[in-house]
Amino acid sequence: MHNYKPIGIFDSGYGGLTVLKEIRQLLPEYDYLYLGDNARAPYGTRSFETVYKYTLEAVEWFFKQGCELVVLACNTASAKALRTIQQRDLPRLAPHKRVLGVIRPTAEVIGRYSRSHSIGVLATSGTVESESYVLEIGHFFPDLTVTQEACPMWVPLIENGEHVSTGADYFVAQHVHRLLQKNAAIDTILLGCTHYPLLAAKIEAVAGKDIQLVSQGEIVAKSLQNYLHRHPEIAGKCSKNGYIQFKTTDSASDFDKKGAIFFGKSIRSEQINLVDN
Repeated sequence: MHNYKPIGIFDSGYGGLTVLKEIRQLLPEYDYLYLGDNARAPYGTRSFETVYKYTLEAVEWFFKQGCELVVLACNTASAKALRTIQQRDLPRLAPHKRVLGVIRPTAEVIGRYSRSHSIGVLATSGTVESESYVLEIGHFFPDLTVTQEACPMWVPLIENGEHVSTGADYFVAQHVHRLLQKNAAIDTILLGCTHYPLLAAKIEAVAGKDIQLVSQGEIVAKSLQNYLHRHPEIAGKCSKNGYIQFKTTDSASDFDKKGAIFFGKSIRSEQINLVDN
């Protein structure tokens, strides 16, 4: 396609599709290129060094496809790799291109949701261990108490289609109860993994209607819209044909089947070899 410079959206698997769904709804005119690194997922239990290596390989792949802007729609990649890529790799690889994440946009607004000044964060082990949300939220809302709970079983449950089963109820209740036991003042729970909106109904059933759940898709979409408005030099480089492509590092047929659950409509993807492209 002539002048095809899509906005890249990256995730370790399917969860970023929930973010892409909201972004495309708000900014339908842009072209998008989604990549799920399903062959190496999940990222949540991997080391900082491994997540950084995998994420950098993905960013370099996006740049080769013509992307001027890449969004890491993955909390673990945002927590463990984004800052290093922005500070160390971008100046060397492509100083005029940009890589954004999902943690900072969320941290900038999450304090507005809580009346008790106490929020809970449900996330992967990697995101929790990084302390990224605690640190980032502290910059914008220093008086906010942030309590975290790692949920290592949730992503595998979701990606294997077990999130709708009664078997998932146990693991959801276990972690929600643990979170609320740590801090009874919590009135807002941030779903700090892009997979977790698929468990929202089960989480709400355990937490109760008095506790507000916050998903990241709409927040990140609005933040991206604002970013493009504030940076016309970047927005002007991104192509606008309303075109969207889906790539995966694993089985395309599996990605299409499971990805449709996250994206809300049928998709057609192509399998790629990330490192050799």
